[in-house]
This record gives sequence, structure tokens and C-alpha cells, in this order.
Amino acid sequence: MIDTEIKLDYINTTYHVNITKHLGIVYTEIGKDFLSGKMPVDERTKQPLGLLHGGASVVLAESLGSLASNLCVDRTKYYCVGIEINANHVKSATSGWVFGKATAVHIGKKTHIWDIRIKNENEELVCISRLTVAVMEKKKE
Repeated sequence: MIDTEIKLDYINTTYHVNITKHLGIVYTEIGKDFLSGKMPVDERTKQPLGLLHGGASVVLAESLGSLASNLCVDRTKYYCVGIEINANHVKSATSGWVFGKATAVHIGKKTHIWDIRIKNENEELVCISRLTVAVMEKKKE
């Protein structure tokens, strides 16, 4: 399961790069079978009609699930990458924050499956997603 010895400060410093940094995603809680985070609903994450962009929800979902998978493996030997994701957008959001929680469904040797639920500040479901992740062996140098 997830290496809970890793501290959130380390995760938010080391993995707060590229698109997660650009969208303002912050990891907020880690457990043996889950990783949680939040993302602002602002000009970076909205579509032209002023609603949370479905693609931004998918970025949050994949960021949580992929990182959670990488925290489940020996990172000196393996790395994990998403290979399939789906998302159902249930409710719109126009401001504030959305909160995602990736929970392990299956942790195998070659694949991991994560259920990711994204809610608004009122605990209402905004998006539900399922992510399949491949566990890849690092090439020996």
C-alpha cells in the first residue's frame, strides 16, 4: 500500500511541478490506501462559461491516482504511469475549491486501479473518475 512515511511537505515540494503547479493543486492527506488533494476553481481551471473545466478535474484525478501509485512501489526500481482514465462530470463548480480523494481499488504487480471522487466545498460530488495505472520497471543503466 501507500508509503505513509513520506511527508506531505515533501510531496508538495517534490511533486508540485508542471501542470499540478500551474493549476494550483495541493496534496492534503495521505493514508495507507488513499491520497487526497485540492484544486482551486479559478481562471486557471475554468472553461469559457465560467464552470470548472472537465479537463481540469481529470488532471486532478490523474495527478492524485498516479502519485498514489508511485507511493506504493519501490521508486528505485519502478515508476507508475496512467494508461486509462474515465470521468463522469456530475455537478458544476464555479468558485472556491474542489477536493479529490484517490482510493485504491486494486494494487497489483503490473497495474493499479484507483477510484477518484472530486467534491465541492459542500461535500457534493462534482466528478467521479477511475484511473488504471501501469507499473513500469526502470531500465538499468
